[in-house]
Amino acid sequence: SYSCHDLTALIFLNLFGAGTETTSTTTEWAMSLLLNHPAALRKAQAEIDAAVGTSRLVTADDVPRLAYLQCIVSETLRLYPAAPMLLPHQSSADCKVGGYNVPSGTMLMVNAYAIHRDPAVWERPLEFVPERFEDGKAEGRFMIPFGMGRRRCPGETLALRTIGMVLATLVQCFDWERVDGAEVDMTEGGGLTIPKVVPLEAVCRPRPAMRDVLQSL
Repeated sequence: SYSCHDLTALIFLNLFGAGTETTSTTTEWAMSLLLNHPAALRKAQAEIDAAVGTSRLVTADDVPRLAYLQCIVSETLRLYPAAPMLLPHQSSADCKVGGYNVPSGTMLMVNAYAIHRDPAVWERPLEFVPERFEDGKAEGRFMIPFGMGRRRCPGETLALRTIGMVLATLVQCFDWERVDGAEVDMTEGGGLTIPKVVPLEAVCRPRPAMRDVLQSL
């Protein structure tokens, strides 16, 4: 049996564990995609320079104003959702879905990874195209990286702000290059999340325009 204290500690442990690993993995995928698409990386850097400047570090309050950065995060989550198979659900009543009878009490597994890459919904579904999310063009498309309904991930807002903040800081402060110019390996691993089989390695140098800011830290 568990005490109330034990259960509380277990809940927080699960929340922090799930949030930390998925956030870091998503950031790694985002940087990998940007390194393989340098034009998108330059566009994100130019947006940050225009909105924030180079006299200070980007802050959490700046992130919501970085529209293209938000598109990069959305496109990363479309291609590589942190939880490709959502947590199991259970049908509360008999129903019919896609011509199939689903009895009440059936365990339902939702494949977000397949839904996000459905060619019937997304044009060029396997390509990294952040622009597809600009100006609300993807509104109404089925995007469920955090699930949906009452069991939608409660950490969604924190995750998006954290990923956006980390990504914005890395892009603002450093110039990035691929190792020896070789394409970043995008092979996907197995598991409850989508880890990279080959961990990301990249070359970074402090941007000359940010050197004074970095030296003052």
